[in-house]
Amino acid sequence: MSAASSLLRRPEGQTGRVLHVTPENAGWTYVGFDLHHLTAAQQVAGGAADREFCLVPVSGTVAVWADALRADGLGGRVSPFEGRPSAVYVPAGTEWRVEARDDVVLAVCSAPGKPGRSPRLIGSDTIQPEMRGEGSNRRLVHNILPESEPAESLLVVEVITPAGNWSSYPPHKHDRDAFPAETLLEETYYHRINPPQGFALQRVYTDERDIDEALLVQDGDCILVPRGYHPVGAPHGYDLYYLNVMAGPRRAWRFHNDPAHEWMLKRLPG
Repeated sequence: MSAASSLLRRPEGQTGRVLHVTPENAGWTYVGFDLHHLTAAQQVAGGAADREFCLVPVSGTVAVWADALRADGLGGRVSPFEGRPSAVYVPAGTEWRVEARDDVVLAVCSAPGKPGRSPRLIGSDTIQPEMRGEGSNRRLVHNILPESEPAESLLVVEVITPAGNWSSYPPHKHDRDAFPAETLLEETYYHRINPPQGFALQRVYTDERDIDEALLVQDGDCILVPRGYHPVGAPHGYDLYYLNVMAGPRRAWRFHNDPAHEWMLKRLPG
């Protein structure tokens, strides 16, 4: 693997918009992802007639305006490894604005949408922590914008994988429009590492191996998953956070496990 991989996006600079993933520059159709590093009183604004947004303060505190919605004091986490997230959903056709109240890392997630919904606050008190897996496959999941909550295309979730554990594992994929067995969803992984000098590993591969990359993940990196399996591992000593953005032609998460590794799901605990 090298930094030349088309699947790996490293942050550009330390301030302002440091990540910028669009359908055009990713070579796909649905998912957009921007990341902004802001200081107190700095603002960022957006909105589109044909795209919906989920605004997630990864860390720091913000005020958000979107149509009649005003949410001040949103976020508040010192780091994404502490506490539950909060967010604001903004439908297509609605302009939004975010102002930082302190040092902020803001994720702007987007996907195709149509007007007609209302902006809404996704409070941290509405997001219940969910533990998944067992043994060295344990991880903490926060469903920010799951398919059970209204939206047009977007699915947004964050995951904390403890040091020494694996996530998105056993390897699974969601690249066929074959509901209910599997759905086609593009996906981004925005990674953070604690302590930040650490690293993680993510493999992206297909059955045919026309994609087969083992990617070195550093703090702040974004991995694109256009298709294929995409497991990720956190080495001893370094916890891993990632924020997932998914979207496709059907707003449902149905995945297919790699048959070579599905056997481990059939083992009894202990």
